Amino acid sequence: MRRDVFQAIADPTRRGILAALLEEPKNVNTLAEHFDMTRQAVSLHVKILQECAVISVEKEGRERICTLEPQKMAEVVEWLEPFKQMWESRFDQLDDLLKKL
Repeated sequence: MRRDVFQAIADPTRRGILAALLEEPKNVNTLAEHFDMTRQAVSLHVKILQECAVISVEKEGRERICTLEPQKMAEVVEWLEPFKQMWESRFDQLDDLLKKL
């Protein structure tokens, strides 16, 4: 099944996995320790993240090591940019108004 980056970030558990991988790659067991769910449930989320291409998974012996692939997240940043600009403009207008008071 083909998935996109927005499916990856749609679920709070998957966002948590991505956050856990920010500092360094981790194996699935280590990731599972961060969540109140079974290892199998975490593995399903890992599979979805891999299908969305936001993480890669390499097998090292008996372990599966998950690594964040941040370049794929650029799609989210690109999509959010117009909203960021809108809010910055509104805050600038508010700042100007407050300075006049």
